[in-house]
Amino acid sequence: MSENKPYTTKLGAGLGLVNETKTLLDLWSLGMTSIQLYQVALESGRFPAVTARRLRNIVFECFAPRYLVAEGVPATHLKLLASNICSADLTQLMLVFTCRANPILGDFVRHVYWTRYAGGYTQITNEDARAFVERGIDDGKSVKRWSESTVQHVSAYLTGCCADYGLLERGQRISRSILPFRISSVVVAYLAYELHFSGVGDNALLTNENWELFGLAREDVLAEMKKLSLKGSLIIQAAGDVIRISWKLQDMETLCDVLSQS
Repeated sequence: MSENKPYTTKLGAGLGLVNETKTLLDLWSLGMTSIQLYQVALESGRFPAVTARRLRNIVFECFAPRYLVAEGVPATHLKLLASNICSADLTQLMLVFTCRANPILGDFVRHVYWTRYAGGYTQITNEDARAFVERGIDDGKSVKRWSESTVQHVSAYLTGCCADYGLLERGQRISRSILPFRISSVVVAYLAYELHFSGVGDNALLTNENWELFGLAREDVLAEMKKLSLKGSLIIQAAGDVIRISWKLQDMETLCDVLSQS
């Protein structure tokens, strides 16, 4: 599921956009294109404080790359879940899709946030983010070298986006407190089944990089999967390093229905 996409500055078009995403999911319907969604959103009156140009950027540069990929599958699933799961669970799913669309954010969460978290640090600064961005550029992860001001802006985008998704303290800050962040059972079930249906084998599933967004190593994922089995979502058998999982649900839509009712 991982793609070798280059680092970009696209987070600058919009960070977490949690409330805006909820509104756009409500307005979106299956088959609707980005252009159609933009027009519907523009005419809805639900973005009164947003200019037409800004709304266009939100739809085309943020919402579409995150949720309208793969024929709109992410948007379809989130729309099914949005009115029935808690906001924190929905926000964690938004984090997953935003990191997939913006690898720079995913790598920052995996390699800076969780490293600091595990190391007992209480703060992450924009300078920490800046050092991460500069290393990425030096390692050739961007298409071209960025200017000093671009590096500075992207560094702030990373910490701001983490704040929007609940990993860091909110507000206009150059140093943010690290907040407790634990994967929800809804997200465990969603990721497990999504990986399964995408063809990832039972053993490989436990070490997939998606779990690293939540600071989970293999043994942590196994523990979370065992909790799922107690709820009847699946049956897991572990014998040493070999894992066998019996998947009880037939497709992601059925899973979303089950999660909505639980």
